Amino acid sequence: MSERQTFVLPDLGEGLTEAEVVRWLVAVGDEVVVDQPVVEVETAKSIVEVPSPYAGRVSELHGEEGGTVAVGSPLISVEAALVPASAAETYRQEEQAGSGNVLIGYGTPEGAGSGRRRRPRSTPVAAAPASSTSVPRVSSPLVRRLAREAGVSILGITGTGVDGLITRHDVEAAIAAAAPRVESTGRAGLEVAQRTPMSGFRKAVSAALSRSRSEIPEATVWVDVDFTELFAIRAAAKAAGKPVPGLLAYLARFTVAALRAHPELNGEVDTVNDELIQYAGINLGLAVQTDRGLLAPAVLDAHRLTTTELDTEIRRITVAAREGRATQEELTGGTFTLNNYGAFNVDGSAAIINHPQVAILGFGRVIDRAWVVDGELAVRKIAQMSFVFDHRVCDGGTAAAFMRVVADAIESPGSAIANL
Repeated sequence: MSERQTFVLPDLGEGLTEAEVVRWLVAVGDEVVVDQPVVEVETAKSIVEVPSPYAGRVSELHGEEGGTVAVGSPLISVEAALVPASAAETYRQEEQAGSGNVLIGYGTPEGAGSGRRRRPRSTPVAAAPASSTSVPRVSSPLVRRLAREAGVSILGITGTGVDGLITRHDVEAAIAAAAPRVESTGRAGLEVAQRTPMSGFRKAVSAALSRSRSEIPEATVWVDVDFTELFAIRAAAKAAGKPVPGLLAYLARFTVAALRAHPELNGEVDTVNDELIQYAGINLGLAVQTDRGLLAPAVLDAHRLTTTELDTEIRRITVAAREGRATQEELTGGTFTLNNYGAFNVDGSAAIINHPQVAILGFGRVIDRAWVVDGELAVRKIAQMSFVFDHRVCDGGTAAAFMRVVADAIESPGSAIANL
């Protein structure tokens, strides 16, 4: 005996009203088991696998890949074998409680919690074409959707990704080249070349940055820092065959030390109770540019890690964020953010604080510059360090003292590392 069960898109815990279907993991007619991932959806933070609360045969998929489904709207229908009421009630209680068992990897590390078994998911492989004609390589449904909605055929696009993979940038370039000029509808009196709807991610980013700028009375200070000795220490270790952490790992270690010295900058402002909050531990956020936009995943409990351990965790969390695998805790749990905008070959930035944090530290590119050392002109490796802070939390003296802890450690890394 069976019964048609329809599962609606649940609240994914980010206050969103909708999510975009990235990829269906099942098809109509497939048999599914309880807690089997059936679809990948894109939220404002990451790509999430949504499991089915029902077992049975898939009868309908409500939504196309690349389409949007509202929270509370039908997601998938299953001709389900009737299960004891206690099992269904258990699922509803888990969903309402947000136990972590409902959305795998979303707030609860994969493999933790319920102990339920998941069906392994293999990477889809494009079928070989019947003819000798080359088939364009497109792995992302979002890229396909972008081309489809713009009326651009991927057959005429040359991929610039690995092994000729067609990327979002490739499709956007093709759209721009093919876009017709239309009548002006803009305020500037110019023809509008293209209108692109904001994605859920961009909407969330826009709201967060606007809130930061409207609520936080921020101030920015900066200083030029000499990285020469830090580069020399890393070069010597490398020459000796020792493992050498990345430069960002050292900056993270020095930032943690500065936050320990000035804990008021590792917290937030409670505007409801008019209180300044300081956290006992440090979750160090890192600004990471991804194909979906800028994210700030955090190295959790960064204050407990050595420089080498920080290096390992920084590399892991960066890859996870870019691949959409970072957990909700990692994406939202940061208490302070470190921004390496020098990776984009720029010198300085007045960054926007990642609300509700109260400060962000940034580094520009390290370049050779003429510098005076002990009264002598020398060529040194110099970078600009900028610090944006919430003036409600501290004044300029505290901000300057925080910066000097970091700058002094960079300029005299040997003694700094020995004392950390």
